[in-house]
Amino acid sequence: MSDERRYFSRIPFAADAHVIAPHGDVYLNCRVIDVSLNGLLIARPDNWSGQLADIFNVDLLLDGAQIVIKMQAEVAHMDTQSIGFHCQLIDLDSITHLKRLVELNLADEGLLHRELSALLDMPDN
Repeated sequence: MSDERRYFSRIPFAADAHVIAPHGDVYLNCRVIDVSLNGLLIARPDNWSGQLADIFNVDLLLDGAQIVIKMQAEVAHMDTQSIGFHCQLIDLDSITHLKRLVELNLADEGLLHRELSALLDMPDN
């Protein structure tokens, strides 16, 4: 598991996510456990066939799917109960919604700014 995850606060958050593999596997309404500026953790679907380092399109559904945070994410870690995704690519609208979500739930503006700075300073993978 990468050390970079400790730079980002995990926010417990009840939501669903759709996880779509490039080769066609689709996992709908996966239960989100937590989110961060750098990714998310979901409950492992029963029929999961993904592997570490696989890339998926992840849609985080907010407000009854009225807001969708879309990202391309890599499987960073997984166990029998959960799957952790590291965000690889996210559009401006989605990062704006994700930042706002974290901001509303973090309750520490200074910590949010430090995490945003860390995110911007990270080298590309």
